[in-house]
Amino acid sequence: MDRSPWATEVAPTVVTALFAALCALSLAACTLGPDHVRPPLDVPATFKEAGEWKPAEPVDRIDPGAWWRIFNDPVLDGLQARVEVSNQNLRIAEAQYRQAVALADAARASWLPAVNATAGGTRSATSAATDSAGSAPPRNSFSLGATASWELDVWGRIARTVEAADARVVASEADLAAARLSIQATLAQTYFQLRAAERQQALLEDAAAAYERSFQLTRNRYNAGVASKADVAQAESQLRSARASALDSRLSRSQYEHALAVLTGQAPASFSLPPGGALPVVQGPRTLPSTLLERRPDIAAAERRVAAANAAIGAAEAARFPVLGLSASAGFRRSQIEDLLTVPSRYWSLGPTLAASIFDAGARKAAVNQAQASWEQAVATYRQTVLSAFQEVEDNLAADRLLAEAAVEQAAAVAAAAEAETIALNQYKAGTVSFINVLTAQAAHLSAQRSANDLASRRLVAAVQLARNAGGDWRAGER
Repeated sequence: MDRSPWATEVAPTVVTALFAALCALSLAACTLGPDHVRPPLDVPATFKEAGEWKPAEPVDRIDPGAWWRIFNDPVLDGLQARVEVSNQNLRIAEAQYRQAVALADAARASWLPAVNATAGGTRSATSAATDSAGSAPPRNSFSLGATASWELDVWGRIARTVEAADARVVASEADLAAARLSIQATLAQTYFQLRAAERQQALLEDAAAAYERSFQLTRNRYNAGVASKADVAQAESQLRSARASALDSRLSRSQYEHALAVLTGQAPASFSLPPGGALPVVQGPRTLPSTLLERRPDIAAAERRVAAANAAIGAAEAARFPVLGLSASAGFRRSQIEDLLTVPSRYWSLGPTLAASIFDAGARKAAVNQAQASWEQAVATYRQTVLSAFQEVEDNLAADRLLAEAAVEQAAAVAAAAEAETIALNQYKAGTVSFINVLTAQAAHLSAQRSANDLASRRLVAAVQLARNAGGDWRAGER
């Protein structure tokens, strides 16, 4: 069958004109909703504790680098390398990031037409047409075709949806960076606490060895009749208390080792860390980089969620307006399958559609109000994140400075306590003082040593926290 003049001449002209008009309308479309502006912050001009500061603007995709190398510990370097490939919490964050990317891709797909293909065959009969036997003859129907639909983004709903999805991708990427930084910091802190437990165990074992000698000395003097039974009992009590404390430190060390195993994605039974590592000494920052908080991924994530919530307002407002679309279909339809792919069997259609909600009982208005409230929540969360960041920086700056001063004083206390113990022991051997003086001096010396070890551990933990608060190695911006 030959095509009619309308099918060959008029139809293409109408289709071309309609398509051009709809494209022009789509290009001239407006985008509803407010454009994103970073919420203003009331920030201090300087840090209270130390350093210099300027109002920071979060920067996406800043790599904190191998910040733990400031501690110059090869064992720690090796443990951190395992985190990237084995930590399960980090894998969770990576999977969440991939989900956000997939959702953004799905939102972006709305820019393009959706095309579907169909193929079918039916056999049916009606009671309107009957044969001589009084029954309706069955009929066959075969079809093969394709349909396409395209929503024109007249009001910017798709644009705002894509904008929100892209912002959530960046936020999820920042969440991944924050999770990685948090896990790395937790591992470093746990490692230093393990080394501190080892050092305390060594102090207690050394003290127990000294107390063993004092116990033997006191027992010999008791056997010689120059010391009392009470002195022997006190010496033995001090010895056994030191041994018990050493075992408790060994327990702490084992628990920290188990925690390191989990952080590196291993079962505790298959992980062991050789003892003997020393606690490093790290010099705190002289000044802080002016871009300190700009590198924090949690602040970047909070700010991007504000942008996503802002875009969601526009999408909710656009949903209140009619949806303009373009639909098309084409294919073949025939009662005989052998004639399906022939010119007379062809069909096509093309035309715009306009869909609008007449009454929804305020559902769309409620959706706009919900989006507005979500934006306000995101703004408050962003501001609170920044305020918490300032607090964390101030806390750890104060800890670094004051613990450093305390360590100097404690070192002097350890030296004085050691001298007092030596003097008391010599006086006891000379018989000029009682054994209670020796016990007091030995207890004071051990307490001073344990306090010094505790201060060293706390300084390292504060240094790790400061690196986490700074988004990585603070030395990168020192002046």
